[in-house]
Amino acid sequence: MAKYTGADCKLCRREGCKLFLKGERCLTKKCAMERRPVAPGVHGAARKKVTEYGLQLREKQKVKRTYGLLEKQFRGYYEKASKMNGIVGDNMLSLLERRLDNVVFRMGIGASRAESRQIVNHGHITVNGKVVNIPSFLVSVDDVIAIKESKKEKPMFKNLKDVKVVMPKWLEFNTETLTGKINALPTRDDIDMNFQEHLIIELYSK
Repeated sequence: MAKYTGADCKLCRREGCKLFLKGERCLTKKCAMERRPVAPGVHGAARKKVTEYGLQLREKQKVKRTYGLLEKQFRGYYEKASKMNGIVGDNMLSLLERRLDNVVFRMGIGASRAESRQIVNHGHITVNGKVVNIPSFLVSVDDVIAIKESKKEKPMFKNLKDVKVVMPKWLEFNTETLTGKINALPTRDDIDMNFQEHLIIELYSK
């Protein structure tokens, strides 16, 4: 499957905010948004008139890049959300949060969504006792997420006991047993990123 292979920090600078694509680096002075908070390119610092379409596009790109998706994948979540009951924007963000790679990140197993996706791809994660190596797998209520038994002694997983993570209320993770659980489906209030999803819905509804 195709994927973005460019510099992650350029994406944050282009969107004008931290997307936390580089894990702990984003919290230090080495963060590109701390050193040069302007859009990349020769004319990045120039003032530009932003149209309604431009606002909608930038918001879509922000959400899409936060979760590490390409356009076809992201559009698919919008279309699926539009067929569900409830508010389309809330449904779409809930689906994105339920992705296995995002859950692994939220539980603190991976330092970033990119690292979490790699952990899933490499078969280190089980769902209800079975190895799942598909990052886009959607978790459900009461699913048990765990580190594969044969991988628990790897240093990257043994050191999770020392990692402090603010756990969303819809998830739980035990750093002793390296096992977590989905307590509920995520709601809009559980998403701490400053997204304006209504702009994305307006863009796709045209």
